[in-house]
Amino acid sequence: MENLNLLSGFFQAIENDFRISTTHIAIFAALLQFRASKDFVNPIQAYSIEIQSISKIMSHKTYQKCMRELDEYGYLIYVPTKNKNRRSSIYFHLE
Repeated sequence: MENLNLLSGFFQAIENDFRISTTHIAIFAALLQFRASKDFVNPIQAYSIEIQSISKIMSHKTYQKCMRELDEYGYLIYVPTKNKNRRSSIYFHLE
């Protein structure tokens, strides 16, 4: 239920945000699906390839760009790691 509230809130927030593309939406939905598979923890710890696989985004550059933008625009907090053996942290704004 919590994921549904996050998704509904996201869609309400992006309704008039021209910066958000279908790629951003696919990544956000994939993050919520991944979060559901991890018992709704906040933050989630994920490798980019895990989210890219769910969202069907093949380009690592596109994924990184959209994640940085979702963070910059205030839809989530993205804490990437430069270490390929560690997962990045993604925080959702829960209200």
